[in-house]
Amino acid sequence: MRLEDKVIQVKQRRTAWATLSPQRTLGSAIEWLGAKQVALVSSFGTDSAVLLHMMSEINPSNPVIFLDTEFHFDETLRYLEDLVDRLGLTGIQRARIDPVSRKRLDPDQQLHRRDPDRCCQARKVEVLDRALKGFQGWISGQKRFQSSLRNDVEVLEVDVERNLIKINPLAYWSEQDIEEYLADHDLPRHPLASQGFASVGCWPCTTPLQVGESGRAGRWRGQDKQECGLHETQPLRLRNIL
Repeated sequence: MRLEDKVIQVKQRRTAWATLSPQRTLGSAIEWLGAKQVALVSSFGTDSAVLLHMMSEINPSNPVIFLDTEFHFDETLRYLEDLVDRLGLTGIQRARIDPVSRKRLDPDQQLHRRDPDRCCQARKVEVLDRALKGFQGWISGQKRFQSSLRNDVEVLEVDVERNLIKINPLAYWSEQDIEEYLADHDLPRHPLASQGFASVGCWPCTTPLQVGESGRAGRWRGQDKQECGLHETQPLRLRNIL
């Protein structure tokens, strides 16, 4: 599908999809783009169980891409195994930097200290770009309440640089909505959540929250950096072009 066609179709669906429940949004995305043609990208972070549970009830074999940066907490990797087993997810795909690029860019595994943006680019953004080849769309867990950089996220967008449909089913949900869903479905919490980690990424760049801090304040503490770059390819928010 051409980019122009994606823009037109997103425009046609956007208003209607904004009123759908996240579960209906997921189901509609799969029906529209085709089974196995839309991938859920999950970090298996503190609230990832919500979308993963919804997907397990709709299509447990649907592709779920986990970006293995090789710097995840051991707790995150154990949490992944626990959720996959508990929810019966069979479409997990682990994507990581290729050995040649790792040796060239980060031979001493210290790139995150020298240039955190380049580290994220190599271990996340470029890896995701490759992993999404062949798909028609991807599903993200972005939510408006998470940060000021996400407060205009829409349920349905066009990821221009990747030429993909981007679906954010939880865009309008609040922290309370997330907590209620986790409790209502008796879903296990990330092991680090009880230790003050509201957002969990790579261990060198993630710290617990201090009293009064917002949810993503523990990421890249002390640096002028708030995002890893996965969502900075400027998905087309349609008011900018239509």
